[in-house]
Formats: sequence, structure tokens, C-alpha cells
Amino acid sequence: MQASPTLDSAPGNAAAPAASTAPPPRRLVTDAPTRMFHGLFALSFLGAYLTADGEHFRLLHVTLGYTMAGLLVFRVLYGLFGPRQAGLGLLWRKLTGAPAWLRSVRSAPSLSVINWRQAQNLLMALAVFALLVMVAPLTLSGYGTYNNWGDVLGGDWLEEVHEFFGEAFLFVVLAHLALIAGLSLLRRKNQAAPMWSGRVDGPGPNLVQNNRAWLAALLLIAVLAYGAWEWQQSPNGLVSTQSLSGLATGSGEDRHHDDD
Repeated sequence: MQASPTLDSAPGNAAAPAASTAPPPRRLVTDAPTRMFHGLFALSFLGAYLTADGEHFRLLHVTLGYTMAGLLVFRVLYGLFGPRQAGLGLLWRKLTGAPAWLRSVRSAPSLSVINWRQAQNLLMALAVFALLVMVAPLTLSGYGTYNNWGDVLGGDWLEEVHEFFGEAFLFVVLAHLALIAGLSLLRRKNQAAPMWSGRVDGPGPNLVQNNRAWLAALLLIAVLAYGAWEWQQSPNGLVSTQSLSGLATGSGEDRHHDDD
């Protein structure tokens, strides 16, 4: 006579441990080229801002500025001819929704019925749009300053324009980071994670069907190759060792004079 199955061998109980140990579902929402652009763009600006002062870092500062301009060209082309989820049209549609949202705020009977999530999306889109737009005047004014256009145009106003857009760019970056941090606390979820991992937790279909990791790798190689080319073209490299040695010598002499 065949023995009856025990409770431990029942199909429902056998599947329970497997279900409990299964990883939570995750969706791919941001492709690799977009994430690579974001990381390289942020690092280029950070490096350019930190090297803005001092002649010994001038070529490195200029190289990073040109890198930002090249990355902007890539983002525009990828936004125009790339996949729909990376298109600039999505960003533009968010921005064009601002008038309708403002009208809904004016006609809202109370603050509780206002679509605050749309307001958060509008602020994020506005910050991204401002950062992309400011790259052009930032790099053009920097190019003119580097090539002494001020001697032809007269005055130091071009350098002041470059400094203005550099500080404005930094302000928008900090506001963008503060908004991400605030939304992360409000929603109790890391809002920056999709730009680094490309994925968000939760069930549902992937918004990105083709990750295009090969294009992200090509973008990284292009940026590194451009930096290496600039380094090879300069007799002193991207950082002037002569200026650094002169700066160190001058500092030593100042300390010697102070001791005297």
C-alpha cells in the first residue's frame, strides 16, 4: 500500500521556501548610454569647477570643459535619434505641462488636491533642461577666454560671463541634488538609484528593451581617448608641472622670508 504524502512534501509547502528566497522583481528603466553620459557629465563639471583657478590646471580645466560640450552633442543626438525613453521629447512634454499645472493650482479648492508629484517632475525636468542649456554659453565663453577674445572685444566681461555661468551651473547642480535627496526622503526610496543601476524595484515590464552597453562603452572610450590626445598634444601635459614647481618654490621662498 502506498504511503500518503506528508505535510512537508506537499506541493504548496515545498514551493513556500523557494518563493520566500526569490529576489524581488526589478525593472530596467534607464539604459547604459544615458547613465554613462550622466556620470561623465557630472565628473567633467566637478573637475572643471575644481580646476577653474590657477594657471597650472588651465589645460585640464579647458579639456574638461570641451568634454562637457562633446557630451552635450552626444546627448542631443541620442535624444533625437535614440530610443523613445531617452528622447528629449519626454523632457519637453514635462516642461510644456507647467502652464496646465499652474492653472490647476489656482483653481484647486485646497492644497491636498494639488498634483504635487507632477510639480516634483516639473522641477526635475527644469533642472535637467537648465543644465543642458547652460553648457553652450559656459563652454563658448570659456573658449573665448582661453583664446583671449577679450583682447579683441575689449574688457574682461567675457571672463566674467564664464564665471557667472559656472556659478549658475553649480547652483542648479546643488538644487538638483537637494531635490533628489528631498524626494528620496519623502518617498522613502533612493531616487538616484535608477541613474546608477538603471533599475527600480517593483513588478512590471522593462521600459528599456535594449540596454546598449556597447554604446556606453564607446562613449567612455571616446572621452578617455580625447583626454589622452589633449595630454599628448601638450608638451607639459594637462597639468603644468613647471607652474606647480614654481608655485612650490614661491611658497618656500615666502616661508623663508617669513622666518627672516
